[in-house]
Amino acid sequence: MSKNKHVAVLMGGWNSEREVSLRSGEAAFQALVNLGYKATKIDFSRKIFEQLREVKPDVVFNALHGQNGEDGRIQGVLDILEIPYTHSGIVASALCMDKVLTRKICATIGAKIPHYEILKKGEDEENKKKISAVGKPFVIKPINEGSSVGVEVILQNMQFDFSKYEWKYGDEIIVEKYLAGQEIQVAVMGGKALGAIEVRPHGLFYDYKCKYTAGMTDYIMPAEISEKKYSEVLELSKKCHEVVGCTGISRIDFILNNKNGGQGDGQGDGDDQFYLLEVNTHPGFTATSLVPKIAQHVGISFEEIVEFLVKNARHG
Repeated sequence: MSKNKHVAVLMGGWNSEREVSLRSGEAAFQALVNLGYKATKIDFSRKIFEQLREVKPDVVFNALHGQNGEDGRIQGVLDILEIPYTHSGIVASALCMDKVLTRKICATIGAKIPHYEILKKGEDEENKKKISAVGKPFVIKPINEGSSVGVEVILQNMQFDFSKYEWKYGDEIIVEKYLAGQEIQVAVMGGKALGAIEVRPHGLFYDYKCKYTAGMTDYIMPAEISEKKYSEVLELSKKCHEVVGCTGISRIDFILNNKNGGQGDGQGDGDDQFYLLEVNTHPGFTATSLVPKIAQHVGISFEEIVEFLVKNARHG
């Protein structure tokens, strides 16, 4: 692709991940300028058609996160306008934003899934039965949010009154068994698994604060697991990337269940298997983001990632 191409960086928006998107977009914009591209920042709004008509980009670098940006909606808009864009297309984006659908499809290629139930607003008695079936410790997750927004961990010794739960993120949520172990995340670029990083959050789990606050998480690259397990998680990630139809770059998140699940601080009481948490079609591009850390370890710079995405942009 000629560097005379005009690249619009789509960022911001109005959902819960706006600030993260602005940071990702700014980093991508600076990389594009350094690479010699003409680049323009667009703060995503409901006037996106007018914004795109005014900017007239040849390519869109999609730095949006969360709803509207990585769930297939903006991908559909860009497909209609026939503007090439980075990352995955409409189907993979919509599918991977839904944690339940992602799990069902990835299970077909052998990915293990934590035991989970779907709770529905207004069905209190049935929901209590489902929570009991999962049992403590468990995790509460919105079905269609990213960056750990709305995630809660309830350990064995914690009190939890479901009747007081606030439904902030839709009428359905996931309650899944809490699995203690090493948090392993893999970057897949162009269909190749680049490497696996281990995240060790200083909090109870890798939540929004730990993800985006410097010093709140230790990053171990490469992940401190056996060579056999390392190869296993790379191959599993590649298969997950392919089966859901991702293109460009994705990040696949797992728990290696090798610790005690009661409090998350014992050793050797898990089954030593990888359990899929999610497939992320729009990994973060901030200073603390994982894909750039993994890529750097294998000799791929941040600017090379950005250029790869722009050169492989497509629509439809």
